[in-house]
Amino acid sequence: METRELRYFVAVAEELHFGRAAQRLGIAQPPLSRAIGRLERQLGVTLFTRTSRAVSLTEAGSVLLREGRVALDALAAAERRTRRAADGRPGLVLVTKAGASGELLAKLLDAYSAEPGAVPVDVLLCGPGEQERLLRDGRADVGLLHRPFDSTTGFDAEELRTEGQVALLPAGHPLASSPRLHMADLAGLPLPRWPDRQGHYPDGPGPAVRDNTQLLQLIALDRAVAVLPESVRGHLHEGLVTVPVPDAPPVTTVIAWPPHSRSRALALLVRTATRV
Repeated sequence: METRELRYFVAVAEELHFGRAAQRLGIAQPPLSRAIGRLERQLGVTLFTRTSRAVSLTEAGSVLLREGRVALDALAAAERRTRRAADGRPGLVLVTKAGASGELLAKLLDAYSAEPGAVPVDVLLCGPGEQERLLRDGRADVGLLHRPFDSTTGFDAEELRTEGQVALLPAGHPLASSPRLHMADLAGLPLPRWPDRQGHYPDGPGPAVRDNTQLLQLIALDRAVAVLPESVRGHLHEGLVTVPVPDAPPVTTVIAWPPHSRSRALALLVRTATRV
């Protein structure tokens, strides 16, 4: 397979619409359709089920989408890391979700900077779920991820902390005075809708949210409620309260990095993180 063919396939597989995929790629639809047909003939499989109304992935197509994303990310990572190496500037890029693990991150950076052999660390703040992509495509060397929301598949990782979750509510909410809540109690409430990898928002009664700062503002305005790791208590806005949710899945913060890394500076950062 050529890289171009793989990019074309991934675009169609993510959009499940040849017209939208062609627009995204900046090409006309007929050559895109022909390219996908050639790829299917070359592989000897059917990648898409096409009807007059819909396009869907076959089982073979689902496998190629998963593997194709990994391959394209690896190519992008090789290009970016090669250019950064040519710059000759030592340093690490750490990616983390904006508004998450702030206290832990501050302690980690302070402890690491005091270590002999430490290098400058640039912190890249991103939206929910973007840490994986930035690690995979080479824009970041190491990241703080949060299971079960983020996947660590394909990375090396060390667990740093596990915590329960709480419901974050405006102080005047009817449930704000409860000693504890269960997930069933929150059904039907305006829970935030986060975008998926393609930037699409799922259906639901809650608002579409891009980051934690926006989410906290919406909760303060009584436009949303959320279930978040209990460490959110450390930086609450006035007028917000937390209530424990015992049956919410625990959240584990991990430090993760590409398994092929041989950076001594990165190894020192990971060791510092596990100690902190």
